[in-house]
Amino acid sequence: MSENGKILVMTAVAVERDAVLRGLQGDSRFEVMEAGVGPVEAAVSTATVLALAGPGAYRLVISAGIAGGFKERALVGSLVVSNTIIAADLGAETPEGFHSVDKLGFGSAVIEVDVALAERLTSALQAAGLQTTLGPVLTLSTVTGSAETAAALTERISGAAAEAMEGFGVAAAARRAGLPVLELRAISNPVGPRDRSAWRIKDALQSLEAASSVLREVIE
Repeated sequence: MSENGKILVMTAVAVERDAVLRGLQGDSRFEVMEAGVGPVEAAVSTATVLALAGPGAYRLVISAGIAGGFKERALVGSLVVSNTIIAADLGAETPEGFHSVDKLGFGSAVIEVDVALAERLTSALQAAGLQTTLGPVLTLSTVTGSAETAAALTERISGAAAEAMEGFGVAAAARRAGLPVLELRAISNPVGPRDRSAWRIKDALQSLEAASSVLREVIE
């Protein structure tokens, strides 16, 4: 990864942005912006930022925020670093089940990340005492609200660790600009039936802040 250019961090909403900024402690190598909620808003916002900044302004794009964690892969309060970013609902329902756009031959629902950086960040977070999983992060336009959907996703996508709504959009914009991408998520709730009493958003934001502090040490 080139040493020129800044690192662009895109979050969905302001509270995530603020948590990242607290962790980064004013590090001038980073710029943190709101992308909006959902893959479309995230893609448009990220692409606009990259286009207005011009070539060479950034060297890495990170999608960061809170997310749901899949049972037995990522507990509430823990962290997930993506080793791949998947648009999990981009495809078609068929009599044989869900077919992704990959299987349909219309492109790909998978965007690869900077694996070496993802592994290095995961190791650094674990060394800092932060429970961290390296695995696929899913992007969905409609977040999961049932045990049946959660089970179907984990059966279809091996090792699925977390789900959120923006990663694939951010990653698609970064890919179009020829930039490496990463997704960093702090787990606020389990994926499955919506139970707001089980959400731990404050804890997840604290984990995101701590992870952002470690991120400063990993980026060269």
